[in-house]
Formats: sequence, C-alpha cells, structure tokens
Amino acid sequence: MSRQGAPILEVRDLRSGYGKMEVLHGIDLVVREGEVVAVLGPNGAGKTTLLNSIFGIATIHSGQVILAGKDVTGLKPHQIVRLGVGYAPQTNNVFPELTVEDNLVMGAYMRGRDPSIKDDIKEMFKLFPEIARRRNQKAKTLSGGERQMLAVARALMSRPKLLLLDEPTAGLAPKAASTLMRKIEEIRDMGVTILLVEQNVAKALSIADRGYVLVGGRIVKEASAEELRNIEMEKLFFLGGE
Repeated sequence: MSRQGAPILEVRDLRSGYGKMEVLHGIDLVVREGEVVAVLGPNGAGKTTLLNSIFGIATIHSGQVILAGKDVTGLKPHQIVRLGVGYAPQTNNVFPELTVEDNLVMGAYMRGRDPSIKDDIKEMFKLFPEIARRRNQKAKTLSGGERQMLAVARALMSRPKLLLLDEPTAGLAPKAASTLMRKIEEIRDMGVTILLVEQNVAKALSIADRGYVLVGGRIVKEASAEELRNIEMEKLFFLGGE
C-alpha cells in the first residue's frame, strides 16, 4: 500500500543519456515522501541512467527533474546533495584507501564542521554493526556486503531526505542481500524516502510500496508492489508489454 505523502521527486518527460546519445525516452515518475519506490528492468534498460540524471551526472536533453517542488534540472551533483539527495552508486561507491570511519566523514563533507557529525557516525555504526567492527580498516579490505553497507551509510551522512540506491544487492550472497534489504527498510522507517534500482525483483518488491518497470529506456508499467508481484515480469522485461 502506497504511503501517500507529498511528492518529493517528480521526473517529467525526461529524455537523457550521455553526450548526444539518448538512453531515456520520455520518462515520467513520481516518488512521494515516506515511500520506497522500486525501478525494475533488464540490463541495459536505463535504470542507472535514470539515477544519474536525477543526480546531475547524465546529460539531460529535455524534460524536468523536480525536487520538493523545485526545478533542479541540470544542477551539478554537489548542488543536488545540498538540496537533500544522497546517492549510493553500484560501483566505485567507497574510497578504498580510506578507513571505514574516514569514508563516513567524507560522506558528511557538505556539512562542514557540524559538531553532530560524530553522533551521526555512531548512528551509522548502530545501523550497520557489520562495518562498526571494521571502523579502522581500509574500505578495500571489506567484503562485498560490507562495502555496500558502507556505501549506503556514507550516502546517509549528508542527512538526505531522498536516497537513491543503485543495485545495492548486486553480486551479494543471498544472506548478505537479505540483510541489506532489511537495513533499507529501517532507513525508510527513519524518515528517508528511497528510490531503489534493483535487478532482484522479488527482494525489491518485498520492501517497496510501488514500482516502475523500465524497458528500453521507457516506462512500460507502473503499479503497486503488490500488483507487480503478481505479474509475469520476464514478459514485461523482454517483450516490453504484458
């Protein structure tokens, strides 16, 4: 059941990609406060490009990205962070040569000398005890699951209202993936709205309120998570229709 808050993110008729190459062809999407919204689709559908467009990394050719009523189309990533968006990309999402704790400090760099950063680091270690035990180790020594937890924790250090997560369970063992999904639910319960790109359909829909199915750079289906659970997803992924 969708949590009907005010829209925190609206994507309107978005066409975007990299340079002159268009990957997304007219995307419309809404995320409301307090929701977990999943974006599902096969490899190469444009899911990461959607997050990169919202976060100011991809090239927007036309359309709009609206954040809490403000047009943020074409802003740079650091400006997007200041407006309350955190992003944990799928790869290159931690500083491998820095310790776990220093990665968290870096996640809060926009907050300057805010004295509450230390308290927030303690909160992250409470949320992710798996990485608390390794706080003084370099990030490159972490397992895949621990590294993904650190990436999410680092994104949370900017105190975002909206968290973008790109394939957080990719490459993880089933147990680590399930643990991370439970943590994402806890983050939502902390008051953070989440836009989740995920290839593991069952896991994503187990925690999402609603979902969009993206195929070939176009939205082919939008529905509640409950409805999407009852759809033959392969048919949508590979035929672009039901």
